[in-house]
Amino acid sequence: MTESRGKPSERRADLVRIAAELFAERGYRATTVRHIGDAAGVLSGSLYHHFDSKETILDELLSSYLDELLETYREIAGDEPVTALRGLVTEAFRSLCEHRAAITVLQNERNYLRTLPRFNYLTKAEEEVRRIWITVLRDGADAGSFRVDLDPEVTYRFLRDSVWVAVRWFRQDGRLTPEQLANQYLRLILGGITKR
Repeated sequence: MTESRGKPSERRADLVRIAAELFAERGYRATTVRHIGDAAGVLSGSLYHHFDSKETILDELLSSYLDELLETYREIAGDEPVTALRGLVTEAFRSLCEHRAAITVLQNERNYLRTLPRFNYLTKAEEEVRRIWITVLRDGADAGSFRVDLDPEVTYRFLRDSVWVAVRWFRQDGRLTPEQLANQYLRLILGGITKR
């Protein structure tokens, strides 16, 4: 995916967090280096001491999120299918808290980012996420844990879209924790809404 960049300095990490919030709130293209500098309390030119461009800030934000997500998903995928599915859904909801801005930027700017060669890794990362989820769903069907009459691709898209759209309304200070929200979704997914 991306080359290791080493551990960023604390100030650099703060600047990425500040920029991330602005990218999520205003949009990547609408956020200028001056906006980031103003929000960080520095002259916009001072940002170039830490980053060579606004694109580099976005790259650091997205690549660190995807690297972490994929590492966790790879570990989860080794579990038996029902446990793995539970883990994937739970981890997706947990990431809404820590990586809300990155997820929002990916959702809002995905088509634009496809036009930038620097972000070619996004397609590869998304494909690996898709492959992990679909493998878990297929393995579960093969093991008799999941229904075989449901297309794994359609099931994956349903799950992906229903989980990731929660970034638009889920709040850390809301009445449900990420784990509680994941459990609600899992009860719907695994049990359905029909009264038995």
